Amino acid sequence: MQITEVKVEALIPYAKNSRTHDDAQVAQIAASIKEFGWTNPILVDGDKGIIAGHGRLMAARKLGMTQVPVIELKGMTEAQKKAYVIADNKLAMNAGWDNEFLTLELKDLEDEGFDFSLTGFDDKELDALLNVIEGTDGLTDEDAVPDVPEEPKTKLGDIYILGNHRLMCGDSTSIDAVDKLMDGQKADMVFTDPPYGVDYQGGHNQKKRKGIENQL
Repeated sequence: MQITEVKVEALIPYAKNSRTHDDAQVAQIAASIKEFGWTNPILVDGDKGIIAGHGRLMAARKLGMTQVPVIELKGMTEAQKKAYVIADNKLAMNAGWDNEFLTLELKDLEDEGFDFSLTGFDDKELDALLNVIEGTDGLTDEDAVPDVPEEPKTKLGDIYILGNHRLMCGDSTSIDAVDKLMDGQKADMVFTDPPYGVDYQGGHNQKKRKGIENQL
């Protein structure tokens, strides 16, 4: 593909372009072009109609440029051009991030005093990413126990719906609680483990354990 220089005034934006560019984003694109140059030419059809690069054209105008680099994509059908206008933006949005590598790269840029605004991330996003590196492995000590709230969030009788499952804060020996939990349904299987709090493998409370085992 050949890259040619075309006058800005000769390019025709696509009237039905569904991708928007606010002033802040255009300013970011302009700053990127000023720092890195034209790394991504504007794509046009054979009649100077823009297929991809509306934001770059707006940035060029903001920078006062009279000519921009262009690649002509000839031979596209009208349907292909319509689809590519959408795909050029959406496919890039579908990519993800490896946050570990991203934060390492950002940390290197920070050490070199590079202008973070050129990366496209705002201050809030940068703070969150950089704090992953600068922070500790955990927010609290691994042995720390949260304070018991004066008023617990979960109350006796509360039922949580977890997909196809129902979880209740209640007394399993209460028929009323069981009826509420089952909601008119019957269980196919009940799994219990009485008596509770008994160590069958250790040496603690051996007499009590043997007595229970004899009863079982």
